[in-house]
Amino acid sequence: MTEELFREDAYLQDCEARILEIGPSGIRLDRTVFYPMGGGQPGDKGVLRTADGQEVQIVDTRKDEQGILHIPDSETSALAVGDSVTAAIDWPRRYRHMRMHTALHLLCAVVEGGVTGGQISETKSRLDFNIPDAKPDKQALTEKLNALVQANHPVSPRWISEEELAEKPELIRTMSVKPPMGKGRVRLLEIPDVDLQPCGGTHVCMTGEIGQIQVSKIESKGKQNRRINIVLVDQE
Repeated sequence: MTEELFREDAYLQDCEARILEIGPSGIRLDRTVFYPMGGGQPGDKGVLRTADGQEVQIVDTRKDEQGILHIPDSETSALAVGDSVTAAIDWPRRYRHMRMHTALHLLCAVVEGGVTGGQISETKSRLDFNIPDAKPDKQALTEKLNALVQANHPVSPRWISEEELAEKPELIRTMSVKPPMGKGRVRLLEIPDVDLQPCGGTHVCMTGEIGQIQVSKIESKGKQNRRINIVLVDQE
């Protein structure tokens, strides 16, 4: 299995790794800083760089039953199983995803209702909520979100056992997707006194890093489903 360095330090931009497998589905490494698509967050892009300076572009990262696959754009002849490479992510893109993902946790904190879906991108992100009443107010939500950003709350992962999670089902906000079980423990994302829920994504360390948030649109997607879209003001 690939050692998932991004789980412990989302700010790592590269690492030294050894190629375990090269196949039609992608390239498998013994360790990586590349986050695989999941939880609404896109997979990382970047490069694998050989000792002699050749580069293979990675256009996506996915997860399968055996671990993490780094998907190349096409040509992989510069690589061979057993080679040592430097695995480097597209850091500006990843950091925008980290800011966006953390912003969605703040959105969870200010909107009541179960989460029925979500998606993260560099320029805009959204969460869908099960809200039977009238649509929330855009301006009021924007003000609440930016107050949490400006308070600069710490953000950090922590782990609990599956038994502890079973005793606290209220921690799970997503109605359609449950956290992965079967490994004995579950990773939580904690913003003290703001939000606590299972999440395996990458996030910033302080809410102040997110920058100014704007609720750009609130849509009705069915009788009770409300889609809340956000953007980061410096990316509009």
